[in-house]
Amino acid sequence: MTHQLIIDRAGPAVTLQDLGRPHRLAQGLSNGGAADRLALFEATAILGATGPLPAIEMAGFGGVFRTTVPMRFALTGATMAASIDDTALTWNRSYTLEPGQTLTLGAVIRGSYGYLTPASPILSDPWQHSQSTHLLAGIGQPIATGQAFELGPDPDAKRPDHKITPSDRFGGGFIRIVTGPQTELFDSQTLTRFLNTRFERSPQANRQGVRLDGADPFVANIPAGLASEFIQTGDIQMTGQGVPYVLLAECQTIGGYPRIATVIPADIPKMAQAPIGSYVEFDVIPLDQADQACPADAQILQSLRCQVSPCLRNPHDIPNLLGYQLISGMIAGTEFDEDPDDTVN
Repeated sequence: MTHQLIIDRAGPAVTLQDLGRPHRLAQGLSNGGAADRLALFEATAILGATGPLPAIEMAGFGGVFRTTVPMRFALTGATMAASIDDTALTWNRSYTLEPGQTLTLGAVIRGSYGYLTPASPILSDPWQHSQSTHLLAGIGQPIATGQAFELGPDPDAKRPDHKITPSDRFGGGFIRIVTGPQTELFDSQTLTRFLNTRFERSPQANRQGVRLDGADPFVANIPAGLASEFIQTGDIQMTGQGVPYVLLAECQTIGGYPRIATVIPADIPKMAQAPIGSYVEFDVIPLDQADQACPADAQILQSLRCQVSPCLRNPHDIPNLLGYQLISGMIAGTEFDEDPDDTVN
């Protein structure tokens, strides 16, 4: 039998993502990958996988999915309305989708990017060692209604469902930043005003970056002949109108707009997940503190593995409860009756 994940309906911004293609700025390619990398590591821990798996990233709205074989999967990232047939699902845990069932993922409830990660790895042709769609670079296309993905084998198909409590990163708030080589293009009054401003996350956002509203323009003292420089995920650029944009996974690799600061890698998921209309403020921290706040991927995954726990099922929520063998080793009840022939007179 062909093992497939079938997309009966896909939202307008649904793509396949993994950790992307790092270390290719010199070739003109930004990292790409999941807007919220932490969500992929959470799914890895929940599913008991050896490493991050390709995931379906959904911005704003999900889709409708079926499978031809039993498929364990994890739901992480932004909370979305979710159900299997008529049974509502909770987020940040694993489930199994059976053939004949329908998984429906609706609108985002909290956050911006939700993730569906099958434990049976999605098989697609990699490019530069990644399966990630990178729309700005012309790599791949959004997932379309009617599309189907081949699935590999689940290496731990009998693993019980697990859950995790995610970090609180879905409502905006304080974002840690570090200064950079172009911070000095902004005078001290402008920098102070930037740090004291409570910004509103604009609807004008995508995987390239997020616009921040709610302040007068931030004007840089740009010298004549300022050259374009390499830029990266997390950089905060000021447009020609003095409007800040925080660059995300699919940002360009070079640009001439001045950068006032850079979001530390540990807080990029929080920035990406800030929902429309939420408020964001920035807090400058020194480089040594930023280094301590940004552990290596292996450390992040190890920490998350320690945070997952098995899900305990409520019998009330099991529709086929009578089909389960709840008691083993049962006896008939007459094993200890006396044999009449052995009765002592």
